[in-house]
Amino acid sequence: MATMWQGSVVSIHITRAAGQPMETVAQARAVAGRGLEGDRYFLGTGYYSDKPGAGGREVTLIETETLDALPAEGPIKISATESRRNIATTGVPLNHLVGREFWVGDVRLRGTRLCEPCRYLDGLTYPGVMTTLVHRAGLRAQILNDGIIRPGDTVRPA
Repeated sequence: MATMWQGSVVSIHITRAAGQPMETVAQARAVAGRGLEGDRYFLGTGYYSDKPGAGGREVTLIETETLDALPAEGPIKISATESRRNIATTGVPLNHLVGREFWVGDVRLRGTRLCEPCRYLDGLTYPGVMTTLVHRAGLRAQILNDGIIRPGDTVRPA
């Protein structure tokens, strides 16, 4: 039996090249099999673009609830933009979407695997981010159909 939930997009972030600051955008065009138009992984300029296992780097999502909880846990505090994930959500159980399809507005996504933090993220943000965000740094997903994603869009199971 499927658990019913519904969340929403809080913000959208892209950057044109590896290591560059993420920029918050008013909307993003999702392109099936490619990524978000203008983002580093869409352009093939991401830090991991040439690494094996590139599947699921089309789009990444993170729960704002996780980011909001960090200050109460210790010295680490990062914003959705600093998390280097493309889409910040609220009310979405991202860890449960591995291997499942879901909608973000009119765009259908398939969760491929957890987006575990890495040393590269530590280096671009703050030492300790990697260990703080293990198993809760978001979700990697494939884009199954083209469309526009905007803040406020509903996120729901497919």
